[in-house]
Amino acid sequence: MLHYMDMSTTALATAIGGRVRQERQLRGWTLDQLAEAAGVSRRMVVNVEQGAANPSVGTLLRLSDALGIGLPALVEMPRRRPVTVTRRGEGAALWSSDAGGRGVLVAGTESPDVVELWDWTMGAGDRHESEAHAAGTKELLQVQDGSVVVVVAGEEFILEAGDAVSFPGDVEHSYSTVGKEPARFSLAVFEPGVGSGHRPEATDA
Repeated sequence: MLHYMDMSTTALATAIGGRVRQERQLRGWTLDQLAEAAGVSRRMVVNVEQGAANPSVGTLLRLSDALGIGLPALVEMPRRRPVTVTRRGEGAALWSSDAGGRGVLVAGTESPDVVELWDWTMGAGDRHESEAHAAGTKELLQVQDGSVVVVVAGEEFILEAGDAVSFPGDVEHSYSTVGKEPARFSLAVFEPGVGSGHRPEATDA
């Protein structure tokens, strides 16, 4: 089950909804135009804007890509300074599991070339599957504790503490734990050209 943590469920969902609505209105887009550009349902856009939905990371990526702002900008309030510090516990937890796993977006850059830094913890038996991201996306992962299985386009890699891997994020991929031990890893995601038209834009009503 996907849900928000840290900032509090309500506060984070409200902040995301407000930013989506603000960016959509700045572009003069209707709900239907944003839904079409992002490849999600109109109902999902409405629910997100109202702060009533707990969308998956994939859905948030689709919305932020369509708006051309990148995921980091979507989950934090705009700050007009070149240095942004995220203190412990202030990250946006965008994925969690019944086994205690958490995927926390702790830092990120603005578009067009977006870099995200994540802190992941996964409980025993946890698995997170990710759809292919936008073309050109790359990911870097380093295991801090435990063992992690990374599957990229059907190829499996087992990583122990200290091991690292780089791989294309524009293919299907997944992360999971090995055996009955929890794991923790850092993940950096690079998505070039956000907002430059590498996803279809909603120009027609």
